[in-house]
This record gives sequence, structure tokens and C-alpha cells, in this order.
Amino acid sequence: MSRESARRPSFTVRVLRVVAFAALVGILVVAAANAITVGSTRGNVHTVAQIAELLEDDPADAVVVLGASVHADGTPSDILADRLEVAVDLYRAGAVRAVIVSGDNRSTHYNESDAMKAFCVEAGVPSEDVYVDHGGLNTYESMYRARHVFGAERIVVATQAYHLYRAMFTANCLGMQVWGVACDKGAYDNQQMYSAREVMARTKDFFAALLRLPVETDGEVVSLLDSGDTT
Repeated sequence: MSRESARRPSFTVRVLRVVAFAALVGILVVAAANAITVGSTRGNVHTVAQIAELLEDDPADAVVVLGASVHADGTPSDILADRLEVAVDLYRAGAVRAVIVSGDNRSTHYNESDAMKAFCVEAGVPSEDVYVDHGGLNTYESMYRARHVFGAERIVVATQAYHLYRAMFTANCLGMQVWGVACDKGAYDNQQMYSAREVMARTKDFFAALLRLPVETDGEVVSLLDSGDTT
């Protein structure tokens, strides 16, 4: 064996170096995507009272409530109920003209969005001002549909803090002016899991939002000037 061959790293070592480099790049990409997502939106997160004051003379088109789990009896989970209560508060305060409830309705046995509308109406929001988005299967699609199906240009997003920055970043990239309200009203089951999962979800939606990836809407268009009961 020549001295040059003896000094050359083995194939296994070279492979490990490539894997380590790729892992490092991946970590840096995830860290950067999360830092940009949070850093670029944090300044537009407010309380209900603050948003009511900011939008006193020019209410937002709608508050978009992002879906979460619904119990078998059709009542919202704690995490979803808190989002809906904030949306109702924003509507009552005059900060928004309408409520868009966006959730999963892929199964005849499971319907987030209708349960969300029922909650808002029971809380006193006129039914015609609550618009149901049955196609909001994930955060990116909910934001995309708010812009391209419902025609919203100025929105408030209602969800928990860990989730809020991603939704707001997406809305910004899709051309909407956006404010956010963190709907955390207590501790939630599985919060650590949600927060950990959000790191990768932010990374995925970071690139989807930058690229403005299209979502199939089948040409559906809903005017916020029409009654929400048509949805």
C-alpha cells in the first residue's frame, strides 16, 4: 500500500462525513426557517383589546379560526374552544367584519368546521357572518383558501401561540395583511408534542409559502359580502 493510499480516508469515513454535512445543513435550514417565521411575525401578535383599538376605524375582513379536534358529540376540544372564544370576542369588539371557520370535513362522521360555526352562532355571532371553509385540511390550505376562495385581504388569525407564527407568515407571503391573537388560556394535553411537531411544520410551510404553492380549489369562490349561510 502506498503512503498516499494510507493517508486517504476510507470509504466509510467519507460517507460518514457526507452524512454529517447533510445533517448539519438540514439543521441549519430548519433553524433558519423557524427563526424567520417567528421573527417576521411576532410584532403583529396582539391581544383582543389591542387589535380592537388598532382596527377601530377599519375592521379586518375576517378572523380566520384554524381547526382542531372535535369530540364525538360535536363539541370543540379545549384547544379549539379557546380559539373560537377569541374569534367571538374579536367580532363583538368590532375588530372584524366576519368569521371564517376553517377545518377538516373529509368524513361524514367527522366535521370540524360545522361544529365551529355552531359554537360561534350559539355565542351570539349572526349566522350570516360566519363562513364555513370545509376545505381547510391544514394550515397552509386554510390561509390559501382565505385569500383565493374567500377573497380576504386583511385578516386576524386566531390560534395558539405555537401555531400562530406559521399561519401569519403564510398569510403574509400570500399577500394578506395579517394580525394574530394567541389563544392560549391554559395548559393543553400533548402540548410538548404539538410544539415539537410545529418545528418541522414551520419548515415545510416556510417553503410552501415562499413559493406560493397553489392549492386545488375547483374554482370555488365565496364572497364575504354574501351571507355565510351559503357556505
